[in-house]
Amino acid sequence: MATKTSIQLVRNATLVINYAGQRILVDPMLMPKDTIDSFTGKARNPMVELPMPIDEIIKDIDLVLVTHTHPDHFDPAASEALDKSVKLINQPADEEYFQNAGFTNAETVSDSTEWNGISIHRTGGEHGSGEVLKHMGTVSGFVLKAENQPTVYIVGDSIWIEEIEQSIQKFKPDVIVTNSGGAAMPGFEDTLILMDEEQTMSLIKASSEAKVVAVHMEALDHCRTTRASLRQAAEKSGIVNSKLLIPQNGEEVAL
Repeated sequence: MATKTSIQLVRNATLVINYAGQRILVDPMLMPKDTIDSFTGKARNPMVELPMPIDEIIKDIDLVLVTHTHPDHFDPAASEALDKSVKLINQPADEEYFQNAGFTNAETVSDSTEWNGISIHRTGGEHGSGEVLKHMGTVSGFVLKAENQPTVYIVGDSIWIEEIEQSIQKFKPDVIVTNSGGAAMPGFEDTLILMDEEQTMSLIKASSEAKVVAVHMEALDHCRTTRASLRQAAEKSGIVNSKLLIPQNGEEVAL
């Protein structure tokens, strides 16, 4: 059992969170580099390999949290690698997906649930705006709360909207994980489906004392925000490195 509290970025939005003595896997995309077609014509996806073997990623996992089932958040490789009896928490929109995939211990959370001393609250998000939003489907975030632990808000795939600001005010997280890749879909290049540099800065300004951990960059060819461009924007806004953490693939951040 894990005792430290930490977030490890695996790749893209895949995280391993050690929290309240539990090892939690978030949004596992475990496919090898170059498995799926390019979104933009730039490169096949994912553009980088996993930083460690799949066995190491899924070893001793107590819980899998899935914000939504786009293949860069839950893919066939993850479905195949994970034990079908693992505890898995999903949003209502994906209930049927996990039933069909044969996960026997999947729980659909519409509002909140208690699991092994951890309160898990589902939050909303918008994976784009206007016409694009109709195609992107329902997405969620999750807030983790436990005694003597920092409150962690995993925003999920969303642009910066009032609902996220309200979730920050409601849950007062100590740590906020943002998917800050600044992605857009072909044919809708002017419509963000993820927070970019500017929107991430808006979230940081609304984040009170929370540390922000930015992920979902440099793994998929439709993500235009890079670690360097995000750091540059933060410096321009006077945001110090200790306030905004931008981990490399495989890097573990102590909370």
